[in-house]
Amino acid sequence: MKRTTQKQINRENLLAEGVSLLMAQGYHGTGLKEILDAVKIPKGSFYNYFGSKENFGAEVIQHYITPFIQQLSGHLDNPDIDALTALQRYFDEIILELENADFKGGCLLGNLMGELGDTSEICRASLQTAVKRYRDLLRAGIEQAQREGTVRTDKSATEMADLLVNAFQGALLRMKIEKSSAPLKQCCGDLLGEFFKA
Repeated sequence: MKRTTQKQINRENLLAEGVSLLMAQGYHGTGLKEILDAVKIPKGSFYNYFGSKENFGAEVIQHYITPFIQQLSGHLDNPDIDALTALQRYFDEIILELENADFKGGCLLGNLMGELGDTSEICRASLQTAVKRYRDLLRAGIEQAQREGTVRTDKSATEMADLLVNAFQGALLRMKIEKSSAPLKQCCGDLLGEFFKA
């Protein structure tokens, strides 16, 4: 069994704290000292882990998206349900989590796209990679649903996955200002419940 080193634990703690603080305060509103103080790591050590705040931001983005990919994979890998149902259950779960969080935060990717998308090349590339990882998994689920006959085949799975990502990101922004899950439910209901159906 592989042993986890203290350096790996510290790195993981820094990334987890980064997700938390960047979600609450944004990239520019979060100072390195605040992150380091929260995980009790001296400032000089930070650069041994990440090199720069920009590199840290880029890694936080990948750290953030991974659990969502695992959560979605868990639904799609469930042998007891078809792929369209798996996608619907995944989004229902996400919406419930957002309701339980009182609609705070939204999506770190969407937040950082608005804040950093055209100012930091390192973070922009990381955001692009994260969105592509997520979109590609949605596409695989939609392709499976097409093979199962539950999703239309006159549009490509890639087109539909892109539409779902884009619409859901917009619905997340509406959710934040309206403090309501209605935009998310409308988005998923209209796309997964109607527009995508065979």
